[in-house]
Amino acid sequence: MIISRTPFRISFFGGGTDYPAWYKDNGGAVLSTTIDKYCYISCRHLPPFFKHKHRIVYSKSELIKDIKSINHPSVKAVFEYMKVTDGLEIHHDGDLPARSGLGSSSSFTVGLLHALYALQGKMVSKKRLSLEAIHLEQDLIKEHVGSQDQVIVSFGGLNKIIFNGDHNIEVQPITISVDRINELQDNLMLFFTGFTRIASTVAKDQIAKIPKKSGELNRMCTMVDDAIDILNTNININSFGELLNEGWQIKKGFSNKVSNSDIDDIYATALKSGATGGKLLGAGSGGFILFFVKPQFQQKVRKALKNFLNVPFKFDKTGSQIIYYSESGV
Repeated sequence: MIISRTPFRISFFGGGTDYPAWYKDNGGAVLSTTIDKYCYISCRHLPPFFKHKHRIVYSKSELIKDIKSINHPSVKAVFEYMKVTDGLEIHHDGDLPARSGLGSSSSFTVGLLHALYALQGKMVSKKRLSLEAIHLEQDLIKEHVGSQDQVIVSFGGLNKIIFNGDHNIEVQPITISVDRINELQDNLMLFFTGFTRIASTVAKDQIAKIPKKSGELNRMCTMVDDAIDILNTNININSFGELLNEGWQIKKGFSNKVSNSDIDDIYATALKSGATGGKLLGAGSGGFILFFVKPQFQQKVRKALKNFLNVPFKFDKTGSQIIYYSESGV
């Protein structure tokens, strides 16, 4: 029995520059962090006493005789990529809803890869996990996704991730004081909008418009270093929130699928109640929304958004891990 634990992530700046259609020619960068909310994948060899060969349990349950019959796209792709021949039982559990802007799909793919390698008795690097997850999602599953999620959830922590060329990806941990990290965390609030979406559908529209958005993408890339400068100096950290607001306004202009009237109302209500800035996480159109709010205004914002679930969180530093390993299968 193997259990992997892979964190979800929050992306602050640079989203959009991590699409291969952009960074292969122009380069890209993001500032992201993992948080203490996780995707858990357990797997074991399935005893040969059943009519089915594989049992896959997530929001649905699949009893499968042949890999080609698997409905879950990531499980099917990972099984084929790993050349699975033995019968397996896979269970997925997540701390937060899927399709909500926190990189849950990539957390699942990375976590499943990690678990299956462990089941084979292999230890693989975080970089290998991230690159193989990118290959699976972009090339095999053919999803319209960027490359930051797979990297950040594999490595964990608060990082600047730099993209150049096809596979030239560099992870630079943000080394700032614990006090400054805590100050940033203390000014962040996370709310669930109550509706989810398929990120690949939203992203497809954004990717199609990349050739016409070079100015905006270049600005989003430079905002990564602007944000790091704020964190790395004595500049009032409220400037981080103002930068989030600028980034959100740019992101909204990418596609009419990024936001909608409901999200705009949530955002406006938060700003009216004291938030400095924020952004919808992920590709857009639903899921979780992040706000930068000074501590003295947080109760007011929480009250104004009382119809939406406020989810407290802390930053995670570990990335994807194997948290349980037993050769006995139990």
